[in-house]
Amino acid sequence: MAKTALITGASAGKFPIKCRTRIGRSTAIALSAAGWNVILTGRRQDALEESSIRCSNLTLVVAGEITNEKFVEELFSLAVERFGTFPMFNAGISSAQTPIENLSLDTFQQVLNVNLVGPFLCTREAVRIFKTQSPPGGRIINNGSLAAHVPRPHSFPYACSKHAISGLTKCTALDGRAYNITCTQIDIGNAHTDMAAGHTVGALQPDGRVVPEATFDVQHVADTIVHIASLPNDVAMLEVNIMAAGAPYVGRG
Repeated sequence: MAKTALITGASAGKFPIKCRTRIGRSTAIALSAAGWNVILTGRRQDALEESSIRCSNLTLVVAGEITNEKFVEELFSLAVERFGTFPMFNAGISSAQTPIENLSLDTFQQVLNVNLVGPFLCTREAVRIFKTQSPPGGRIINNGSLAAHVPRPHSFPYACSKHAISGLTKCTALDGRAYNITCTQIDIGNAHTDMAAGHTVGALQPDGRVVPEATFDVQHVADTIVHIASLPNDVAMLEVNIMAAGAPYVGRG
């Protein structure tokens, strides 16, 4: 019997601020190729359908906003009705690098809503299901970032949201331990997505220089997520770092 995974941010289209959903789409395709059923959610129906076409196994597309509590509740209810249990991968967004004195509250809240409130709502619904099914258990994979550990300059919304994801991941792993629920944070550094492609031209460094940075194929991220998702629930991977070998992370700043 095929396993099923739910992937947020599984589209790859236009967004008011920079979107990292190429990782979500690549993950969906990789899981499907590995024999998984996939449930794809995101804001744009057309982009989700495009992702679905590239998946080789059974796929369910549900468009909506993961910061909407009612939508998330209905999404997970539908997922259980159609497929039963599943692991889950949460994607995220970023915003333009902006000094805090020029940063609008709207932009800050928008990034926090998508990167933290959305994963919180999804985690809450998933844990409810994982605890009550027989036998209990499940796996959640959160999209962290190198910025969850060391921020880039002028990255308040994104860095704050990703530091918060670390707390969400660890709380989920702790409280889920007695129910065979595991949670992983995957910290990705310069996967070659639309969001990171500009780094190859030049990225602002803490000393004020703009320096080209190394990137790597997003397929390696997708393959890593497939591996994590395929582990039994009694095996935990709390934190996973995958990055371009040349990324300025160790010693950043």
